[in-house]
Amino acid sequence: MKLQGLRVLDLSLFLPGPHLSMMMADHGASVIKVEPPSGEPVRQVGLRQGEHSVWFRNTHRGKRSVVLNLKSAADREVLLALCDEADVFIEAFRPGVMDRLGLGTELLRLRNPRLVVCSIAAFGQSGPLRDKPAHDLAIQAMSGAVSVNLGQDGQPCNPNMPSADMAASLMALSGILMALFRRQTTGLGDSIDLSMQDALMAWMPNVTGPVFAQNRAPVPQHERSWGGNAMYRIYRCADGRHVALGGSEHKFVEALARAIGAPELAALAERGPGAHQQPLVDAFAAAFASRTLAQVSEWLEPLDICWAPVWNLQEAWASPQVIARGMRVTDREGHDHIGVPIRFADEPATPDWRVPDLDADGQRVRAALRAGRSAWEKN
Repeated sequence: MKLQGLRVLDLSLFLPGPHLSMMMADHGASVIKVEPPSGEPVRQVGLRQGEHSVWFRNTHRGKRSVVLNLKSAADREVLLALCDEADVFIEAFRPGVMDRLGLGTELLRLRNPRLVVCSIAAFGQSGPLRDKPAHDLAIQAMSGAVSVNLGQDGQPCNPNMPSADMAASLMALSGILMALFRRQTTGLGDSIDLSMQDALMAWMPNVTGPVFAQNRAPVPQHERSWGGNAMYRIYRCADGRHVALGGSEHKFVEALARAIGAPELAALAERGPGAHQQPLVDAFAAAFASRTLAQVSEWLEPLDICWAPVWNLQEAWASPQVIARGMRVTDREGHDHIGVPIRFADEPATPDWRVPDLDADGQRVRAALRAGRSAWEKN
């Protein structure tokens, strides 16, 4: 596997760090999850399937668990010994916490110059907000994402996806792999300052036009991605289900306008998104409102346009495409796992679907260190 032999020490909690270290484990990295005495919080969050929560199972498979109390000098020594042999160190404490514990980045890299240290924080290690606590929703709010995530009443509502968490996870993974690639030449590791807010805002190149070009806040219902484009929005069907039109190229507009018997309305889309497209929106809405989702699907199937039924999560995770791609996997115990999205032709991932109990590897790691052996060996 691509990351075979890589040693990753992960102190992070909740979603960004654990998700990225699990992706590394899926591709062969040896990952030790350092948990506080109370355990990773998501062990207890949400519904359970078997002995573990679904959330924990899908962020911690294939890892080993070691409980360390970082306020204990003896446990800090265990951590430092693990760092001495590690390739990657992931932490997500508030800025300054690791320094106060005597485990700052400079010390870690002085002991192990090849170590790549990745620090994930809500607002990063610098700036006026560096000490402000925040999780995904607060980051999305202060990144502008919530302001364009409007409900039916036109008011901001809770985002449906943890975009800040996942953006941070993927940006951190990218940064770590870049640092490891460079280490092959220099022999030296690096330190990565990863801000969740930075990561999410970097995901917005397609929606910052009004801000950068006109110095104004977007009006969501008039913008290309949020409803101002008749061919890029969601419509209600006769049975209460919904269909999404997801491609705004003009050839698609013309094809659907002809299909509803109103080819002249296609010209409205040539002027770009905005309120002027409302007659086209109304015409499409009427066409969908007169048909059930099944009828819409049958009607649209032969047309050369981008469209999709709006599935609920249960339907999506049961779809033949998702199953065929191995994105939903059932282990021998009948527990469900999210599959591996990065697919290599050579050396594909071979995930270890087992999930560690709290401190399952603590005694073994400590015994190896006392005996002067590498604590990274699994057996």
